[in-house]
Amino acid sequence: MLTIYDFKAVANNQSEFDFAQLQNKTLLIVNTASKCGFTPQYDDLEKLYQQYKDFGLVVIGFPCDQFAHQEPGSDADIAEYCRVNHGVTFPLMSKIDVNGKNTHPVFAWLKEQASGKLGSSIKWNFTKFLVEKDGLTVHRYAPTESPLALIPKLQEVL
Repeated sequence: MLTIYDFKAVANNQSEFDFAQLQNKTLLIVNTASKCGFTPQYDDLEKLYQQYKDFGLVVIGFPCDQFAHQEPGSDADIAEYCRVNHGVTFPLMSKIDVNGKNTHPVFAWLKEQASGKLGSSIKWNFTKFLVEKDGLTVHRYAPTESPLALIPKLQEVL
C-alpha cells in the first residue's frame, strides 16, 4: 500500500524532493497560487509552520496555474513573491497540475485518499490536505477554510 512517503517531487529550486525524508512528520500539503483571492492564506500557512514545525508539522506548497491562470510566474518568480510578500519559509515545489491527465502523482494519491464535494477533483487554489504521521490518513479542507481553523485537528494529530 502506497503512503505519502513513497512519492517524490521537484522542489522550487529544481532539486529532487523525496517525501521519504518526512517519515513520521505530519504534512499539510496545499495547492497554491500567487494571484488568487485566497493568496493571503500564505501568511496563515507560514504561521502554522512556525508554530508547529518543532512538533513535526511540515507545510508544503505546490503552486498550480490551473485555476484562472492565477499562478503565471516561473518557479523563481513564485519563490521570490512568497518570500518577500508572505515571509514563506516552508518548502515550495515546482509548479504542477492537480487535475487532468497531467495531475502530479502526489495529488492523484491525495485525491484518492480524501475526495471532496466535487468527487476527486480539486475545485480551486488552496485546497488543503493534512496527512497524519502514518502517511496514510488524509483529511481534506476546502479553499474557503482558513489554515488557522485546522489548529484543533493539528493539535490532535501532532
